[in-house]
Amino acid sequence: MYTKFYNLKEKPFNVTSDPSFFFFSKKHKDALASLIYGINERKGILCLTGEVGTGKTTICKALLNQLDKSVRSAFILNPNFSDTQLIELIISDFGITPSSKKKNKLSLILDLNKFLLDAAGRGENAVLIIDEAQNLRTKQLEQIRLLSNLETTKDKLLQIVLVGQPELKEKLKLIDLRQLAQRIMINYHMAPLDKDEVKSYIYHRLQIAGCESSIDFADEALKEIYDFSKGIPRLINIICDLALLAGFVQETKIINAEIIKHVQKEFKNEPYIRCS
Repeated sequence: MYTKFYNLKEKPFNVTSDPSFFFFSKKHKDALASLIYGINERKGILCLTGEVGTGKTTICKALLNQLDKSVRSAFILNPNFSDTQLIELIISDFGITPSSKKKNKLSLILDLNKFLLDAAGRGENAVLIIDEAQNLRTKQLEQIRLLSNLETTKDKLLQIVLVGQPELKEKLKLIDLRQLAQRIMINYHMAPLDKDEVKSYIYHRLQIAGCESSIDFADEALKEIYDFSKGIPRLINIICDLALLAGFVQETKIINAEIIKHVQKEFKNEPYIRCS
């Protein structure tokens, strides 16, 4: 709606996880580097946690884009399935054709093991990324641990990245999951952006969207955005998207504090936004 007014190629503040808009804050760089290191060094199980909206899924997509072509990957966005269905989904995302029509758990794991051994024989690595891992049941997390046992005498055949909200860290403290917790070799928690990074984040996304210095966020507006969002990228996106819409309606390309205060009220009155 407002892209033509601001001479933008696309909307800069969509809440979808688009790797092309990935902002390399120090925290995001460290998280990405930690995951790449863990996968390349075949560390087995890695864990990435962070509050809702801190960019965990975006990091995962950026990770997949940066992995070497010799790394086979499966990315599970929603693990809310039965134990067997989850294994079946993993098999499918790796592109494995089940050898048995019955598709029971044992046959599926044997198929996965064969796939991983064949890949290792070709000098390839394999990574399984499970997003929203805080929703995994204790039994499923134990099943993930057992998958990490697939290995040769020297290397782990499967690198597993568990990605989730802080509840995942609490769940991993359960005594029933102590064996899994002990096998997590890299554990990174994503913190929100700091005040200076919020400004850089906003102008980074504007630039990617094609902005040529035609939009100006006043310092007071940036402070309001930071105070409201607490540095969480998803909230920054939502409030900035509403601010650009308000600027379009007012026919101004200067986003001031008054506009931000106004759209904050709209934010609080939109149920679909509160659920994002």
